[in-house]
Amino acid sequence: MTSTQNVRIPSDHTGDGIAAPSRWRAVGRMVATVWGNTKARIGICILGFFVVVAVFAPVLAPYGPKDNGFERNGAASWAHWLGTTAAGEDVLSQLMHGARISLVVGFAAGILSTIVAVLIGLSWGYLRGVASEVVGFVVNLFLVIPGLPLMIVIAAYLQNGGILMIIAVIVVTGWAWGARVLRSQTQSLRGRDFVTSAQFSGDGSARIVFREILPNMTSLITGSLFGAATAAILAEAGLEFLGLGDSSIVSWGTMLYWAQNSNSLLTGQWLLLFAPGLCIALLALSLTLINFGVDGISNPRLREGKGR
Repeated sequence: MTSTQNVRIPSDHTGDGIAAPSRWRAVGRMVATVWGNTKARIGICILGFFVVVAVFAPVLAPYGPKDNGFERNGAASWAHWLGTTAAGEDVLSQLMHGARISLVVGFAAGILSTIVAVLIGLSWGYLRGVASEVVGFVVNLFLVIPGLPLMIVIAAYLQNGGILMIIAVIVVTGWAWGARVLRSQTQSLRGRDFVTSAQFSGDGSARIVFREILPNMTSLITGSLFGAATAAILAEAGLEFLGLGDSSIVSWGTMLYWAQNSNSLLTGQWLLLFAPGLCIALLALSLTLINFGVDGISNPRLREGKGR
């Protein structure tokens, strides 16, 4: 963490024309570190491919995601590269449009989960006494309860709430582990000289936590974000597959749900299950690979001079 500490920019130097370039240089070094990792570079390329497909799905998709005027349970052909569903919809078109939901839910839930984890983890690690014990009890309570059953129970109770409901369920059940990790790191930084100096200078707890400690945990928070986004993508697909989401939308999870309902394996339409399942796995894999590069920001020993 000392290397990240050295590039931290104090808040009172933001207007003198020197700090801003230093901040951009620090960001540039982080980006170069991540891109310099072979695994992370592969992950970025895979993620970039899915982002392009999701953004330009209306242009790239040969048909609309809900156009159902085609042959039902059609095999792969030049007109329908991945075949058609039991409702007569083009599988490839649904796959392209479904990327949007997975990306939106994954990153929205991942970002919100990380924000909650940062707020609670840093506060829990810095505070002492009764307040710390209360926060610790709540965090440990969420860690003890199995995440998947809790997610299923909440989603079943709030069924038909749409995408926002799925995001809320993932956030509620997915922040605790990140909070515990950040708490441990905050406790290790709490006794550092720069924190002690800020305390003697009369800075308040909130300023010390968010202006002194937080910038030194950038790589850890970034890694937590990618981990939370990966878990959110898998959770969204799982909830949709179980029918606990919004079955009227087109996502990779709902594609799996309708493929199961139509007994696609029994009818020989294995692509209906394989295609969205492969996309979910590749998207989760891309975020995991990017995390290898993020680890190199805080630990120089994990960096690559050349791809290995």
